[in-house]
Amino acid sequence: MTTSSTTSTTCAMMSAAIPSAAASAPHGAAPICLSTEYLATTTLAELNSAAGLLTRVDRKYLVPLKSAQELVDGLAPDARVLAIDEQRRFSYASTYFDTPGLEAFMLAARKRRRRFKVRTRTYLDSGLCFLEVKTRGARGTTVKRRMGYHADDASRLTGPGRAFVAACLAGAGVTGSAAAREVAAALRPVLATTYERTTLHLPRAEARATIDTALTWQHLGPVAAPGTAVVSAGPFAGMVAGSQALRPAHLAAAISNGEPVEVSGVAVVETKNPATPSPADRALWDAGYRPTRISKYATGMALLHPELPANRWYRTLTHELAGLFGTDRSSLESINASHTTASAA
Repeated sequence: MTTSSTTSTTCAMMSAAIPSAAASAPHGAAPICLSTEYLATTTLAELNSAAGLLTRVDRKYLVPLKSAQELVDGLAPDARVLAIDEQRRFSYASTYFDTPGLEAFMLAARKRRRRFKVRTRTYLDSGLCFLEVKTRGARGTTVKRRMGYHADDASRLTGPGRAFVAACLAGAGVTGSAAAREVAAALRPVLATTYERTTLHLPRAEARATIDTALTWQHLGPVAAPGTAVVSAGPFAGMVAGSQALRPAHLAAAISNGEPVEVSGVAVVETKNPATPSPADRALWDAGYRPTRISKYATGMALLHPELPANRWYRTLTHELAGLFGTDRSSLESINASHTTASAA
């Protein structure tokens, strides 16, 4: 089991003025890089020693790239940026695993405390890969356990990988040992993500912040949708709620073709603190931003598969991400409400 942390910065399309609810960049906008060249640097060893934070309190924010740059600028006197071999831009890829019944997703959607997340994470610049299991600790903290993994196996779970997952789930009290082995045996790849990351270390606050850009989501294989509703009337009669007819055309086409769906013009800022809010949190609050519910796994699944329950990420999908994807779920919600009423009757 290894503790490690990495980073990135990215070039992306950014408009001159982007509202707090994310909007896609206009055609022809110039690519602008998130600049950290004027920040002091820290090494990976220093970062892990001072702020490994595998047990931590996380807060996530969705902000326009311009605001992400302003955050970096404001933190510059006290922040250090992770640099490896003089590189400050790092690319990540993750594959998320779930059961046929999407147990990990459903536990998150229903706000269960004993929930979990299983993924491989590959650091594309170095070729390093880890299998990671996230669970919830005391007082809502995130506990991450990881093991070294072969990059060629990043899209699947090996026998030793499944054994590691089972041990983590049982050890965290998510379920008993026998049930944990059953869950691990049933896991399959359901979602792939890529993104670029910049990591800031705030040594005085013993805190860390990551800024992710160029995020993409790509679904892997069929999804067994718990509680799937069938449209009983109207132009979509007989169709499964959330089928292509209920998705924006460009999103439906990308999903059908197995193409990645890109989140452009927006940064996902995540603060990682031992307890109290960090200077990054306070700077974002002062700028009018508040933590938002976004999970690269759960939000991506809810976006790509609107038949899934998504109350926890409703605001993110209908506000921060609506301008990018046209994710108006009102039709689907009406269908689901009708389905629920009919079932109850």
